[in-house]
Amino acid sequence: MAPVKYPEEFAGFAVLDTAEWNKPKYINFKPKQFGENDIDIEIECCGLCGSDIMTAKGGEHGWGQITLPQIVGHEIIGKVVKIGSKVTLHKLGDRVGLGAQAFCCLQCNRCKSHNEQYCAKGVTTYDGVYEDGYVSQGGYASHVRAHEYMCFSIPEEIKSTEAASLCCAGLTVYSPLVRYIPKLANGEVPKVAILGLGGLGHLAVQITKALGADAYVFSRTDSKKDQALKLGAKGFIATGSKDWEKAHYDQFDVILNCAIGLSGLNIDAFLSILKVQGRFVSVGLPSVEEKYDVSPFTFFSNGASLCSSALGSREEAIDLFNLAVKHNIRPWIEEIPISEEGCNVALTRAWNGDVRYRFVFTEFNKAFGTGKA
Repeated sequence: MAPVKYPEEFAGFAVLDTAEWNKPKYINFKPKQFGENDIDIEIECCGLCGSDIMTAKGGEHGWGQITLPQIVGHEIIGKVVKIGSKVTLHKLGDRVGLGAQAFCCLQCNRCKSHNEQYCAKGVTTYDGVYEDGYVSQGGYASHVRAHEYMCFSIPEEIKSTEAASLCCAGLTVYSPLVRYIPKLANGEVPKVAILGLGGLGHLAVQITKALGADAYVFSRTDSKKDQALKLGAKGFIATGSKDWEKAHYDQFDVILNCAIGLSGLNIDAFLSILKVQGRFVSVGLPSVEEKYDVSPFTFFSNGASLCSSALGSREEAIDLFNLAVKHNIRPWIEEIPISEEGCNVALTRAWNGDVRYRFVFTEFNKAFGTGKA
């Protein structure tokens, strides 16, 4: 593989066929047109997110049709190597992070209220479409180009490989937790139920504790109990036991569903453990063929809400990294050098649940011949 011909071209490992979603191949590609508010990031490392797999799989078993070739990856850490004429937030040489969103309009009510992750004109970091029709490409690459506002500085106390997973997984759980954990009277500590101890859930436990609430992990078996408690969970509940929900009726303020699949999820049972007007918030997205099965009558018993949360704002990303420094919030990671073989191994193992709890691709300079400037 020849060194990338930056800035005319970027290079990356792309999904060429959804039938071979776990076998990305090395390609060179043209980046989007450089805008006056854009920055180019020479990538140092990139985390593997479940979204990468669900996008790469495409079709009904993933998140629907995608544009090929597609380079996934949106837990990106790297160095700013080019800035647009109107860039004010970053300078050349800065170490920055980029999560799952590369553009927002900054003009709509959602953007102006720090909800830019819901911007109607927003563009995701990969497989998103810009107004000129260009389809975005993600972080399994030599470089990424994004609007400066969607990128954020990384505190020096956090290593790049540990910062990567915070850019998406961390932010995805931080946003609903910081918004929905209630402030209770009389010094009562809020209780948060976290469904699934994976890439999202293991960070949710740490963040919940740092925000002053008690985290309780719910999983089908006891196999992850020791790890949950080590991460800071107050308790662990195995939902494979009969009538488990009866012992926890009316106890939780928030449920954060971090699981991707819905198979075997008894939504009625989980809603019953919420306090009055509690929230069931889903941040793990299943395949397009899966649906929630719940009766409207279920909500009458406690006025609970069923909702979702997407990503997080730039403001929340900055707050999260400050919280991570203060409370030593770090992902549990396994590093894999990026290559065709490395992508295949990591994607396959992640899909099989064979990671505790996040893969991070490294050695980008070696793969792409970058890092010489």
